[in-house]
Amino acid sequence: MNSTGEKLTRIMAFTLIISAMSGLMFMFVLPQMSKEFHLSMAQTSWMTTSYSLIYALGTVTYGKLTERFQLKSLITFGILVFAIGSLIGLISTTFAMAIVGRCLQSVGASVIPATAMLIPIRYFTPETRGKAMGMTALGLAVGSAIGPVVTSFIVSVAHWRWLFAVPLLSLIVLPFFRKYLADEPKTVATSTSFDGLGGGLLGATVTLFMLGITNGTGWYFIGSLITLVLFIIRIRTATAPFIQPILFRNKKYTLGITLAFLASGSVASLYFLSPLFLSSVYHLPANMIGFSMVPAAVVSALVSRKAGSLADSKGDAYLFKIAASLLISSFLLLSTFIGSFILLIVLFLIAGNVGQTSLQLAMNNTISKTLDKQHAGVGMGMLAMLNFIVQGVATTLYGKWIDQGASTQWNPFLTHLQGTIFSNIFLVLVGVFLLISISYFLLFTNRKKTVQMQSLHS
Repeated sequence: MNSTGEKLTRIMAFTLIISAMSGLMFMFVLPQMSKEFHLSMAQTSWMTTSYSLIYALGTVTYGKLTERFQLKSLITFGILVFAIGSLIGLISTTFAMAIVGRCLQSVGASVIPATAMLIPIRYFTPETRGKAMGMTALGLAVGSAIGPVVTSFIVSVAHWRWLFAVPLLSLIVLPFFRKYLADEPKTVATSTSFDGLGGGLLGATVTLFMLGITNGTGWYFIGSLITLVLFIIRIRTATAPFIQPILFRNKKYTLGITLAFLASGSVASLYFLSPLFLSSVYHLPANMIGFSMVPAAVVSALVSRKAGSLADSKGDAYLFKIAASLLISSFLLLSTFIGSFILLIVLFLIAGNVGQTSLQLAMNNTISKTLDKQHAGVGMGMLAMLNFIVQGVATTLYGKWIDQGASTQWNPFLTHLQGTIFSNIFLVLVGVFLLISISYFLLFTNRKKTVQMQSLHS
């Protein structure tokens, strides 16, 4: 089983590289699309917004479907739809056709994070799961690092539509998934109806909430609250609900995903704020901004497997301690030295990105151990969905904070006042992450044995 699991994690790492690149690529060509189709940036941004929304909802949906269908069948369906969407986008002649292709890409690609979280749970024991999750983190880090480089190369030699061709590489791994994924028994009978209404209400809740965040319109939030209430009523009354209410009565799981939500929102500052302050404070051109951020992504990719091994050998809490130390140090140093020598900033970003990768591994591993196998699919799918949601929420809040500017300097050691607003944000994040760290150790370290016993019992 371990040998098969190791092969699957390597295959998944390659798949995640393709998936991560696909998710990032179109962010860089929105201005070109806007000019070609004579659309506003708000209209063309739906190329990325629609992808993110469907991707977030798809992860939890595929997680739920693993209770009814074999993982082998789901990954086959997902990769094929991913490829079909890519082909439609590649031959698109209108913006509407490109959007359809992009949406189909997202429908298919969202099976990948759900599968990436389930393979370590199904093919590795809790004591060896960290290394497997480290391998998946490696794929994400590599994809994020080379995505901008590959995008720049493609659009410099060909039309932006050829970005749709990159995901077709995922077809290479499909035969290997079908070979190594086991024919596992289903945990829920296929005769049990799928709760489409519950899934639809959850989807409506997330979509309306994200639209409210993006547009700043109160009616979207009201609609989101209404559909959330209806979703709660539905899962409490349905015979086979989309998400079993018992999942949320698992206090360790509920508190764990809450901490993961807050932590993901904090570390989203690194990838969102970095390009902004490198442009506004350091006045770097776009190509130099990308170059300045590559070392952090590369180092994160190199240490991800080591981080997973540390979680296995010394525990998730040990890895979390390292991650928290790196992130708090990075936030504090950025708050203090922003505007100083650029190489210092690159080093601080490396520390922060390594901390981010280690944090994700520690949190995913910790939360996975609070779930039994029956609820692992939808439980980890919920975690992935919340991570996507909080990234959208956090970036919007950071953007509004920057727009307001800073009238006072909160860090007395800051010497370059042109970076005051960024310094203030990073200083606040130091305090936020200290609270997250304290909460994690209070919740999980004192009860480590209990969590392990529950995991072994399940």
